[in-house]
Amino acid sequence: MTHPHHHDRPADAPVLRVTDMKKAYGAIQAVGGVSFEVRPGEIFGVIGPNGAGKTTLFNSMLGQITPDSGRIELNGEDVTALGPLELNRKGVGRTFQTLQVFGKMTVRDNLIVAAQEHQGSLWGRMFAPGDSGLGERADALIDQFHIRHVAHKKAGELSYGQQKLVDIAMAFMSEPDLVLLDEPCAGVNPSLVGGISTLLKELNRSRRGSFVVIEHNMDFVMDLCHRIMVMVEGQVLAIGTPDEIRGNKQVLDAYLGN
Repeated sequence: MTHPHHHDRPADAPVLRVTDMKKAYGAIQAVGGVSFEVRPGEIFGVIGPNGAGKTTLFNSMLGQITPDSGRIELNGEDVTALGPLELNRKGVGRTFQTLQVFGKMTVRDNLIVAAQEHQGSLWGRMFAPGDSGLGERADALIDQFHIRHVAHKKAGELSYGQQKLVDIAMAFMSEPDLVLLDEPCAGVNPSLVGGISTLLKELNRSRRGSFVVIEHNMDFVMDLCHRIMVMVEGQVLAIGTPDEIRGNKQVLDAYLGN
């Protein structure tokens, strides 16, 4: 499935550009003028203490919250006012902290439904057509995620870690340009974290997408991301490579001073 807007942007134009985004709740400025860009093919991490504004930022990028001011551009197009489904159709995939799998459906059907939601046909969601070209796509992801042995099991019967893999796979079914991953390691057994990192690197290479990852697990972020943005109290404290962030005294103070 090709997105027509791909062809009209220069190859090095950012996939996502956020400019001076602000969002307040009463007197609390959750996000206070945040700007950054995500480049094509980049894995971009967002870290910061609780209350830094990461979730508000993410929900704005997902279209669940409209910022008070500022701009969100996707492939050069202003998408600030768009809702989640419209963003999804424009090539944004997403995962959530809480699992979104349908427990009574098989793993394979979960993937097919995720792509049908993207195509937006309610009819298709009620009566899943066996083919609709999505079976092959689901099978490719099932192999890439190494979950072939559970593909025909009901998702609700899987371990939490396996359900998490299904949840991440669902985000890739619509072949997005940009995937927003909200704490992919949350609740995951530490022995699986390395596997998730390896898998995301492989998906990034093979599918050429850009990812934005919010995660508390610092080792995971440092190992996975090309660049990292550190937020503190709704502001951007620093943006840089893992090495630059590791060596940044302000960042260390913000974290260790907490």
